[in-house]
Amino acid sequence: MSLAPRAVLVHRRTAYAQTVARHGTPGAADFFLRTRGRSLAELEEADEQQRRALAAVAAAVPPDWRTGTVERADLPRFLFAPEDVVVVVGQDGLVANVAKHLAGQVVVGIDPAPGRNAGVLVPHRAADTADLLRRSVSGATCELRTMVRARTDDGQELHALNEVFVGHRSHQTARYVLTAGERREEQASSGVVTGTGTGATGWLASLARGLGRGPGGAALPGPTDPALAWFVREAWPSRTTGADLTAGSLTGPPGADPLTVEVLSDELVVFGDGLEDDRLTLSRGQRMHLDVSPRRLALLR
Repeated sequence: MSLAPRAVLVHRRTAYAQTVARHGTPGAADFFLRTRGRSLAELEEADEQQRRALAAVAAAVPPDWRTGTVERADLPRFLFAPEDVVVVVGQDGLVANVAKHLAGQVVVGIDPAPGRNAGVLVPHRAADTADLLRRSVSGATCELRTMVRARTDDGQELHALNEVFVGHRSHQTARYVLTAGERREEQASSGVVTGTGTGATGWLASLARGLGRGPGGAALPGPTDPALAWFVREAWPSRTTGADLTAGSLTGPPGADPLTVEVLSDELVVFGDGLEDDRLTLSRGQRMHLDVSPRRLALLR
């Protein structure tokens, strides 16, 4: 007998909850904000929107399904099962936060505040949850978004939906040898960013514009293209370092022609999608390989 599906609701603490926790009470938080020309009421409204959305989503889960709830901060410790349907209630970035912990589970993105969020990865409304959950287990077509993988020479891996950063912990000078295909260069820079088509609308787009790429320049990959783009941040030439190998693309199946970083600093860190606390640490002499991930985000449309 197969297990019933489990709907896992993913959310994050709202700005209201974080602000009240920081100041101790709602009154103290409101006083602090008012002295700076703001009001706690605007944060409270968004908090209430999310509460209503979470309640509507929970109520829409079929009675014969199992349910689970996980907050963003607990994602690294949460075990997702193969039969889970992951319902993300929040902003687009929360989908990226959860993607690295999945292995093909269907993701349903719910926007709790339509009009406030971009809604690219959370295109649905809470009122549509019941229908979306039925579709998620009935063979509905999902949009399969490419992810990026970072692999160390000692077997550690990190996957990300938007981009992976390799560099110094404090974003100061990182020293390394970069290898892309037949080209190899020792560099000193503020880090290397490798991203997907999903990330091409964020940090990757900013880096592309800075190097004269992006709109009007070299095309970045699309969200479902099995390709990545990479950029070196602020490389500078010296007697021992170069600044010619600063951008490129990676295509092909996982493991094919990766971008390789050989560490020359005492320590570099690797993190994905802006989550610096969930990182890998590299020491001098280690190698990091960046390529298309074998995982893909299965986003229900």
